[in-house]
Amino acid sequence: MAVPAIIPIAHEPDYRTDTIGRYSDGQFLASVTYAFPEGFVIGDGWEEQKRLYTVLHRFDHEGRHVGSDIRCAGTYAEQQRSPRGENSVTARARSRMTELLDGLPGRVYGDIAIRPFRLTVDGVLFGLVVEEHGGDGAGSEEEQDRAELHPDLLGFHAPWDGQYDT
Repeated sequence: MAVPAIIPIAHEPDYRTDTIGRYSDGQFLASVTYAFPEGFVIGDGWEEQKRLYTVLHRFDHEGRHVGSDIRCAGTYAEQQRSPRGENSVTARARSRMTELLDGLPGRVYGDIAIRPFRLTVDGVLFGLVVEEHGGDGAGSEEEQDRAELHPDLLGFHAPWDGQYDT
């Protein structure tokens, strides 16, 4: 089954899609997520390359990407050196997320439906990227056409009901 033009994403409170929904200007998808630059191969020093990002993607009412606010809060290595307190990498990312979400007028959490998009920041791929495998949908999961949310690594596929695989 082909990837639809507009892909539903189900809101799951207290889980990976708990910060998605609608606001007065359209729809939003937000997350705090670690990511490596594209093509990075894990080896010595990987802790300095694994970065924690605060991400807010905004879409119009028809699901077209209209903008993103993406900020690196720090590295995994920094978080390991100072794991607690208001200056930890995690605390900075969460604080930024609160600021971003509070800036969305009329924010209501819930299901969204968006079009695929992609952008690269700091060498990291962000977006909802279509992965076509040319299958008829009857094959294994690896053979099915899907859309992958990067860098969160949430996979959406038939029956396109908004549910995802990790």
